[in-house]
Amino acid sequence: MQTSATVGPGEEPPSMLWGLDPVFSAFARLYIKDILHMTESIQVPGIYFYNSHPIYKVDVLGTVVYRREREDFFCYGVDDGTGVINCLCWKNELWKDQGDSGKSGGKHTDGAQGGFNLVTELKKLRQAQQSSCRLEIGELLRVRGPVKTSRQQREIMASTYYKVNDPVMAVQIAWMMEVPQLYRQCYDKPLQLQPAATGYSRPSLNMPSQWITMLASAISSLSQATQIVRNFLKQKSVSKFRPYDVQGLLEPLVSGQTDGASTDKEPVAGPSSGQRVRQLLKEVLQILQDEGVVFRKVKSQDELYHVTEQDKDLLIAVKDVIREDSRREKYAEKGCHILHILSAVRQRYSPNVSKVALELVLKSLECNSDIVSTSSNHYTMF
Repeated sequence: MQTSATVGPGEEPPSMLWGLDPVFSAFARLYIKDILHMTESIQVPGIYFYNSHPIYKVDVLGTVVYRREREDFFCYGVDDGTGVINCLCWKNELWKDQGDSGKSGGKHTDGAQGGFNLVTELKKLRQAQQSSCRLEIGELLRVRGPVKTSRQQREIMASTYYKVNDPVMAVQIAWMMEVPQLYRQCYDKPLQLQPAATGYSRPSLNMPSQWITMLASAISSLSQATQIVRNFLKQKSVSKFRPYDVQGLLEPLVSGQTDGASTDKEPVAGPSSGQRVRQLLKEVLQILQDEGVVFRKVKSQDELYHVTEQDKDLLIAVKDVIREDSRREKYAEKGCHILHILSAVRQRYSPNVSKVALELVLKSLECNSDIVSTSSNHYTMF
């Protein structure tokens, strides 16, 4: 009998199980909006999660909206209609050999007049490949490669990229029909750690059923614990707390696991219930920090956590930054960019405020009509 464990949204499965998800080894065809909002793994940097699916390489089709060229690479801004992402496209050896090809071509042009000229054909092939890699604004680009975060901005390090000739938009229409199906059939479905009991099992899955059951129990406990702490902070309108203030909330989860365990076996040495509660609380607090729900204003031995949306000083600091800088000529038209606000808040209030925490604050202020967004990343005062 096989045991199935489903990973819910916002949960990160253990890294040893990532290979069980076929999305992990494929180029995920995600919308750029979702690529920009994926959460990065706390276990392995450079791995991201969409709906608990581990992802590190993507496949994107979009229009070039800006370009920069350097000696070794092109930098394209690609827009698929949901967002814009930066794509770093390295030049291959063909670009470096461009000068040498002209010198060698002159030696052989007279060798086969009226027939097949190998050097000429190679030169044409090189020119065709170069033209497919050099794009102008408005042209269609397809990019495949791993996702990276550089200077707090998400970008794609292209392993393959080329210009798509699509005069009648046939490629784009096929893409727009295929991607929603992938979302419905794969990306938006929760990750199954183990196939259901249908008589089929993966040949590569060599894991005892006890391990799967324990893993499912651990994931379920972490999810319940995170929700318990989140609900407590929201219902009690907590603005600050220390770990021991909420530790007692998680003790029933650990004691329940201990009471439900079989007692007809000899006791095995392991962590005490207190140690398990502290470890569980540590993981919960890390998840809440990654989501921006809580943060530590000052990192010291005194583990004092601030609840982002209840921190009035943080809300005031963000409003002051937007109010003051929106009056400057530079930000008068579009407002302040979120990264500018983040930098100013870190200097003025705390260097430990994360971007996701700031996004929660901006959303709360906008809901209260304290600020208004002029674009997806710009904010100003009324």
